[in-house]
Amino acid sequence: MWFYCSLAWVPFVPWGFKWVWGCAVKASFQWQRARAIAFKETRHILRDPVTLAMTFALPLLMVAYFGYAIDFNMHEIHLDVYDRDQSRASRQLIEAFRSSNYFKVRLADTPVKPTSGMDGEAAKATLVIEPGFGRDFYNGRGAQAQVLVDGADNSTVGVVLGYLNGVKQIATQKLLSLKGGAVPLSPVQLRSRFLFNPELNTQWFMVPGLSVVVLAMLSIMLTALTIAREWENGSMELLLSTPVSPLEIIVGKLSPYVAVGVSVQLLIYTVARLLFGVPFEGSHLIFAAGALLFIASYMAQGLVISVATRQQRLAMQFSQITGMMPTLLLSGFIFPVENMPAFFHYFTGILPARWFMTIIREEFLMGPGLADLALPFTVLVFFNVLFVTLAVRTFKKDVEP
Repeated sequence: MWFYCSLAWVPFVPWGFKWVWGCAVKASFQWQRARAIAFKETRHILRDPVTLAMTFALPLLMVAYFGYAIDFNMHEIHLDVYDRDQSRASRQLIEAFRSSNYFKVRLADTPVKPTSGMDGEAAKATLVIEPGFGRDFYNGRGAQAQVLVDGADNSTVGVVLGYLNGVKQIATQKLLSLKGGAVPLSPVQLRSRFLFNPELNTQWFMVPGLSVVVLAMLSIMLTALTIAREWENGSMELLLSTPVSPLEIIVGKLSPYVAVGVSVQLLIYTVARLLFGVPFEGSHLIFAAGALLFIASYMAQGLVISVATRQQRLAMQFSQITGMMPTLLLSGFIFPVENMPAFFHYFTGILPARWFMTIIREEFLMGPGLADLALPFTVLVFFNVLFVTLAVRTFKKDVEP
């Protein structure tokens, strides 16, 4: 038995019309039948231990592998140096690059073309010190050196430029010490401090986001094949010959896979905390609720695909197109949503992964309350209702004569 409520417009004499809530009982849904479907689906999952083992092992391997492989903090950037001045000041400038621990300095032959190292991809940047660098510095005319950066790989340009600012300050101190002077104080000094991730640890940022991508791919793939497999095997006709309703089939088939998804999320959480040392500043209850809604929404989307296609091959293709690629590229995992063009910025709003990405990253690193995450939770609830409704509606059209 389940209840549904509707808003009705009824007359109340003599006060006129008023809005009232009317509730009724509908006997088309029974939990006993849904539990029977869930039990059947659970036994089907347990009969395939290889797939079940891969369901748990593959996400852990992907998180562990990509968690170490993806690193935005660049170290030992290969830097070719052409010192055509050969003065004490030029050597101090080179030492500033070498002591920064960001650049791996290689002294190149001065007659060679400065960009030869970058042409052969042996260097990411080149430092060119022209003759007269030391003389101009000691005479107070302003010494200048040129840094050439490989712009073909634009993912490293911003990182290299950021490191250059730090090296510039170190070099200024070293060069002024040669003249016996002190570094002049600026009238305004800005000191930066990074909150929530003080060391800018890439793994703290990437591993929670990576778990979103892995769970999205796993969730939609698990359920996208379930009903399509029933149609192809011919067992769906037998199931529909029973008194079971489409909603009971949807809920029964969705429940075991949601339990599997939650278990996978728990394992990924354990790996993130123990293996990568990612801190958790938020509420575990809020995090669990968000994970449950996210997993259920993607599995419900997989059911919609399965009900609509009825073929495992088509279901697999649609799940990859609508689940894997958008989640990987448009959820904010790699590219910040705020920096996307206006169309894609709003388009990402239809992706449940975009909203859970906000929940999981903020819960791990920032610790917001439920009020701060009201919008992501509201959207995830909406997607759950939407996808389950679509699956039931599509299922009814298929089974009705």
